[in-house]
Amino acid sequence: MSRALFKTWGLRAGDLIALGFVAFNLLFWLFPSLWLVFLSVSDWRFFGTPAVSGLKNFIYVVNDPEFQVAFRNVGRFMLYYIPIVLAAALAFALGLRHVGRGKAFIALCFLLAYISSGVSYSLVFAKVFASSGPLNTFLQQTLGVTIPWLSTPSMAMFSVSLVITWKYVGYYGLILYAGLNAIPKEIYDAAKLDHCGPWKTLLKVTLPMMNAHLVTVVVLAIAVAFAIFTEPYVMTGGGPMNSTTMPQLVMYETAFQRLRPGHAAMMAIITGVVSYAVIRLFRRFFERDVETA
Repeated sequence: MSRALFKTWGLRAGDLIALGFVAFNLLFWLFPSLWLVFLSVSDWRFFGTPAVSGLKNFIYVVNDPEFQVAFRNVGRFMLYYIPIVLAAALAFALGLRHVGRGKAFIALCFLLAYISSGVSYSLVFAKVFASSGPLNTFLQQTLGVTIPWLSTPSMAMFSVSLVITWKYVGYYGLILYAGLNAIPKEIYDAAKLDHCGPWKTLLKVTLPMMNAHLVTVVVLAIAVAFAIFTEPYVMTGGGPMNSTTMPQLVMYETAFQRLRPGHAAMMAIITGVVSYAVIRLFRRFFERDVETA
């Protein structure tokens, strides 16, 4: 009798846990998503009742020159960011593999950047990259040159990509480190028997065997490219000459400065769809099934 009662209460406890999870998703995921979709086809200024406007918001957004510039900037950012962060994360993973003592401490130090406040480190790097900041002062004293890190369109996006690389290199590096450890030692022994040098082993053995982890890192990097806001907003404000204006920044200005939340909602949906399409295309062409066991 008591066992049956225990089982009955166990089911009820499980139901309560499941209901809590469902309620959380309904409140913080489903409802905002439905509201976003409704808002994207509505005309509203934060006051009054939203009026359905059909495809007017879509037509406005796809013809918005600033939004078009933002998407081109996403492409420019990925050209800088993905190769830099991928190379840096791979170097970190390879280096961490050869560390003896203190491996956990080193990994933790790199992860501190990932959990740091975006506003805080953006303000710090804005000072570091300033025209008269410590980096240019050092370059002036040692090499006799200064670099307009944030004051010219050709360098501003590169500088922002360096800051975001600093943030994510530890996180991505640990993902690649896990991929390195998953490669069986016997494969490297076979490569040595075939007289493969270090570079040939890296290109023909290590990187192909880490395909899943490399694809994961690039997918995360693509998602970051479409989602960054804090760094360009704090460091450059989208300038100079809109060279660091990103979709999230345009959405913020559209919603809260121009008071057009319907347009911003449509921008959010378009950005999400495009980022998903880019990720799907990348995975289709570069993802491979690799057996490591």
